Amino acid sequence: MGSFSIWHWLIVLLVVVLIFGTKKLRNIGSDLGGAVKGFKEGMKGEEEPSRPQDTKTIEGEVKDKTNSNS
Repeated sequence: MGSFSIWHWLIVLLVVVLIFGTKKLRNIGSDLGGAVKGFKEGMKGEEEPSRPQDTKTIEGEVKDKTNSNS
């Protein structure tokens, strides 16, 4: 009595399909899959150390520009 048989789950599945329809359930499934994929990619990105790529420092000196063509 504590556990449900396969027939109980099939009836629940049939009721859910009748209420929501297959198209809406397919959209929900694809949205959920995309969310899980995005979460995994986000977690993978945090594992890598953040370091600047190919950055160069250019040192220089700023001088006053004088107009010598007057």
